[in-house]
Amino acid sequence: MKDALIYFFERDLKKLIKELDAYQNEENIWRVSGEIKNSTGNLSLHLVGNLNHYIGVHLGKSAYSRDREAEFATKGISRTDLIVMTENTIQEITNAILQFPEDWFSRTYPEDVFNESMTYEHFMIHLVSHLNYHLGQVNYHRRLLDH
Repeated sequence: MKDALIYFFERDLKKLIKELDAYQNEENIWRVSGEIKNSTGNLSLHLVGNLNHYIGVHLGKSAYSRDREAEFATKGISRTDLIVMTENTIQEITNAILQFPEDWFSRTYPEDVFNESMTYEHFMIHLVSHLNYHLGQVNYHRRLLDH
């Protein structure tokens, strides 16, 4: 389980970095238009906050403090800083998963996220899925708004 989780989180967060790098105009990372309400910058901050909270804190016992509202309100962070934050998140996730006991994935995740009890394993699969959902939005955002 650990190797698979590390592989998928690293692979997909590196895709986020490639998307950030692919913007021809860095300012467009923060652009919104019409029904597109979340910029790539804000989706990046959201993914970093989400993963550092749910994995870094709950698996790795990090001291990360999440500000979910700021993930969607903050604007104008440089591409370089967003990439560094994403790279740091890869490292935090990897460290957290590596130190987490393999046999604990069948235990109940400590935070009631969806008003239902679930195992660590179940929630980690959800987090990979959540990352990919927003990664698709980022790709679409870039192709629509970076011109």
